[in-house]
Amino acid sequence: MRELSLHILDIAQNSISAHSTLIQINIEESSKDNLLSIEIIDNGSGMSPEFLKTVRDPFSTTRTTRKVGMGISLFEAAAVACGGRLELESELGKGTTLKTYFQLDHIDRAPLGDMAGTIQTLISGAPDIDFIYRHSKNGKDFVLDTTQLRNVLDGVPLNTPDVLLWISDCVNEGLSEISQ
Repeated sequence: MRELSLHILDIAQNSISAHSTLIQINIEESSKDNLLSIEIIDNGSGMSPEFLKTVRDPFSTTRTTRKVGMGISLFEAAAVACGGRLELESELGKGTTLKTYFQLDHIDRAPLGDMAGTIQTLISGAPDIDFIYRHSKNGKDFVLDTTQLRNVLDGVPLNTPDVLLWISDCVNEGLSEISQ
């Protein structure tokens, strides 16, 4: 994939399919440590120990519509190609945590990409799921928490076009502020 945000979208879609009610996406960029870390945590159905052992294989999937599941293996390959790694923990009935680490300045590291579009797409497609998006860049933080949005919106659905537009603008502004 050309952007890391597309990997994030793919993994978060897996979390949605695993019946998660809360998905956390944590991104940390540190110039000092030359590190980009991406963490996706869900409270979905989790994976059995047997499946967890095979999930990095691109021909391992729980889907019945196709015989390949390349999301995790491609994300891992992207990290390894940039001096990084992928860590995966899961417990059946409790959820999954996926962490990837990239050398921030590696010439082959894909750009992070359109995180505003990724978050907007996730919320649009799963408006009843809570998402917490945290992004830290060199010690500056941005957080978007849909539970807080729901409280402020007082019953207005998150997938209303005006709300989705506001979410996209909010993420773009927040990321711009922490990049300065």
